[in-house]
Amino acid sequence: MKASQFFISTLKEAPADAEVVSHQLMMRAGMIKKLGAGVYNYMPMGLRVIRKVEAIVREEMNRAGAIEMTMPVIQPAELWQETGRFEKMGPELLRIKDRHGRDFVVQPTSEEVVTDVMRQDIKSYKQLPKNLYQIQTKFRDERRPRFGLMRGREFIMKDAYSFDRDQASAKASYQVMAAAYRKIFDRFGLTYRAVAADSGAIGGDLSEEFQVIAATGEDAIVYCPGSDYAANMEKAEALAPQGARKAASQALTKTATPGKATCADVAELLGIPLAATVKSLVLATDQTDETGKVVKTQVWLLLLRGDHDMNEVKVGKVPGLADFRFATLPEIEDHFGCKPGYLGPLNLKKPVKLVADREVAAMADWVCGANEVDFHTTGVNWGRDLPEPELVADIRNVVAGDPSPDGKGALVIERGIEVGHVFYLGTKYSQAMNATFLGENGKPQFLEMGCYGIGITRLPAAAIEQNHDERGIIWPDAIAPFTVVLCPISPDRFPEVEAAANKLYAELLAAGVDVILDDRGERPGAMFADWELIGVPHRVTIGDRGLKEGQLEYQHRRDAASSKIDVAGAFDFLKGKLAL
Repeated sequence: MKASQFFISTLKEAPADAEVVSHQLMMRAGMIKKLGAGVYNYMPMGLRVIRKVEAIVREEMNRAGAIEMTMPVIQPAELWQETGRFEKMGPELLRIKDRHGRDFVVQPTSEEVVTDVMRQDIKSYKQLPKNLYQIQTKFRDERRPRFGLMRGREFIMKDAYSFDRDQASAKASYQVMAAAYRKIFDRFGLTYRAVAADSGAIGGDLSEEFQVIAATGEDAIVYCPGSDYAANMEKAEALAPQGARKAASQALTKTATPGKATCADVAELLGIPLAATVKSLVLATDQTDETGKVVKTQVWLLLLRGDHDMNEVKVGKVPGLADFRFATLPEIEDHFGCKPGYLGPLNLKKPVKLVADREVAAMADWVCGANEVDFHTTGVNWGRDLPEPELVADIRNVVAGDPSPDGKGALVIERGIEVGHVFYLGTKYSQAMNATFLGENGKPQFLEMGCYGIGITRLPAAAIEQNHDERGIIWPDAIAPFTVVLCPISPDRFPEVEAAANKLYAELLAAGVDVILDDRGERPGAMFADWELIGVPHRVTIGDRGLKEGQLEYQHRRDAASSKIDVAGAFDFLKGKLAL
């Protein structure tokens, strides 16, 4: 490709609504152009990156035995009604009607459609296993689309779906996909982690997220540097403290804490560590009749250490709390006789169900609210001042320095951007849609399923968040729009410069290198600034003065300065750099 024939449209400044680095740089480098909120044109430069991402994904999926197909973007609502998702999904699911008044959805994912395909064609266990995938446009009607391709409404995704005869086979298919994903992300040349993720209502442990490490990532990733343990914040386990609980050493005392409604304020007033305080969180669960009317409400009190945060996913797994909500102010005052800020487990007006975090269950001489405004209780101890907690559970987020669940060191937390997810589904969709096959025993069985996604258009944005500097993008070779750019200086004035550039260009093309020759005649400063912004990893500069000395200049996008290379050996030098 020659630059004069390509579409290059760079900007000196990013649009005002571009908040994160990847959004700013993709707009400035002319890779995307905004069409509407969360909807972008993929410009030629950006599309080259996307196509390279797709090619790597397609190659590894095919190698893993998956079969490519394409499912419609617009899908009949009837399939989504079978699984209940047409009603259950929120406004993120874009629902539309055709001219006949029939309901359709603009797909955010395709479990229903692929299950419908398989229930029509899979009749016997002998036809299994199967794995179907597509690389297709998706749409989620995000309430607040932002960050460019990181959280757009329209996006491209690779979604795959495995179908197996039993759970053991489904788990084997899952492991094949998990291994394929590691090969895919290794080829992208990005720093990433595969982390254990929560499996939601389906349960089980077969769920992993693939996170590109970036300081701007929205997700917290927990890992142990001394082992292979890695999990997202929702999944990471906080172990119970080791050793016996300390004996009580303080008297139970009602202490004035005027105007101090937070654990941090109370700790500062009393001159104690925040870790010596306990926070009270009040939840409620409702029991309903067949009409949906609430007939009974249970109020719960959760106790966490003052410097810890509640993990809602873990709380939802506590028996009885699957459908919890936060209690209302009247419910709190009815049970505690006090407004929030001074709540605690002592002197309740009405009984509540108490859940103590593992850490709190091991504490002695702790401080909590006295259920009276402007007062807290100090020197609280289990067994002496209130009964031992009946229900103890891990209900908090881990923090850096917590022991790793595998016992091999302390946990570290860093930020990540989710770009892939592998997930064992079981029979959730096949049961809802009556997708069965005849097993070896001649009886109908539900298909066992897994699903596997990669955010094709999100991945370039994540790559930029990880690889950039003040001059622009720094692409890994595997997904760069061009691998090499040749920059001749004033070729219109120096025929030998033009000839040398064209010769090297032809050699690289013949060797299959993705090279672009900048023949636009731009001044060196402007030309270099463009390619540094765009992020092409390898640049060769051909100038009259260097040619007279038999040399060219080579600079990797990460290098602080260029280096001299011999004209005669330039092609072999680049072959070495590109590992051809």
